[in-house]
Amino acid sequence: MTDAPNPGPVDFGTFVLSLGSSALVHLGEIHHPETAEAKENLSMARQTIDLLAMLEEKTQGNLTPEESRFLRDLLADLRLKFVEKSRGGGPRPG
Repeated sequence: MTDAPNPGPVDFGTFVLSLGSSALVHLGEIHHPETAEAKENLSMARQTIDLLAMLEEKTQGNLTPEESRFLRDLLADLRLKFVEKSRGGGPRPG
């Protein structure tokens, strides 16, 4: 058995990006890394977006301006995609 490569230290940006990527998988925007399928699961997408929103609220005043802007912009993009998917719009994976 071989060890997986060490991806390096986790910082706030990496953590937020990981959650954002998970939301995109659940939105069907990107393929799942293990199954290579793009499937929508809007309830899981919503939960992940809500986690990011809670993180934004709980860390308010404790982030650098760059971290705060990254989280705010990511949330705005994910929320827009979620609304589009919820209404049946947006591009479908092909």
